[in-house]
Amino acid sequence: MTLRIGRKAVAAALGVACAVLLVPGEAHAVTADLAATKSGPTSIAYVEVNNYDIANVGRYTLADGSNAFDVAIIFAANINYDGTKAQLYFNDRVQATLDDAATQIAPLQAKGIKVSLSLLGNHQGAGFANFTTQEAAADFAAQVAAAVSTYGLDGIDLDDEYAEYGKNGTPQPNAQSIGWLITALRTAMPDKLLSFYNIGPSASSLASADATIGAQLDYAWNPYYGSYIVPQIPGLTASHLSPAAVNIQGTSSTTAAALATRTVSAGYGVFMTYNLPSTDVHTYISSFTTPLYGQATVYQ
Repeated sequence: MTLRIGRKAVAAALGVACAVLLVPGEAHAVTADLAATKSGPTSIAYVEVNNYDIANVGRYTLADGSNAFDVAIIFAANINYDGTKAQLYFNDRVQATLDDAATQIAPLQAKGIKVSLSLLGNHQGAGFANFTTQEAAADFAAQVAAAVSTYGLDGIDLDDEYAEYGKNGTPQPNAQSIGWLITALRTAMPDKLLSFYNIGPSASSLASADATIGAQLDYAWNPYYGSYIVPQIPGLTASHLSPAAVNIQGTSSTTAAALATRTVSAGYGVFMTYNLPSTDVHTYISSFTTPLYGQATVYQ
């Protein structure tokens, strides 16, 4: 599994820009209570579990005691290739996190924080963009749904990076694949979160897909840290999108605050952060929770 910091920072520096498409979409009932005790955007925290514990997300609260983060994302499981088809794969640290759900996952859920599992390519040629049939996409979706059920997770995040399409004789991306997968995942897990890290061939396909595909997602976000770019996904309205992307260990607090302020003023409903460490960084997190929620952050 490869860290994503470097390439994102480079792309942000290049000033990648996208336009917004506010096509009416459907919200899923599971999103309604994510931030029930506070008012403001849904806050996302990716955690590199190779380095840090996901449980640390629950140590951050706002001054009034509500959660600083609403969704914690385990980064990351992989989509592998076994020579015949795509296979869900957990490295040792991801497996350990899932096996230790009683102390890593359940305490977050008890606080009202949703816990999702990110899925990422693994340099083997398999990815979300190159399923050649609906049946192949449904087979992988069934593997994912079984894992979500086994470990009591609240959802799945899709990150179309590092697949190396074509490697090991695998097919190149096609325009239908990501739609087949999203539909299969939504069918298999009607009440779970589905989020999308807006990058790669899958992002290109979603940008021109029918709005009925995007409407099956709960959230999507800009993948380029330190920047503000609205994802182009027909079917998702502003309340489901995070144009802001913050790397907690790489984006300045001044930039994080500015991105949060812009998120609120523009009426977007999600704020995505990545790389929450196991040390106390509540002062930094206050830089964006103050404009998002009008409250500083406390570390417990």
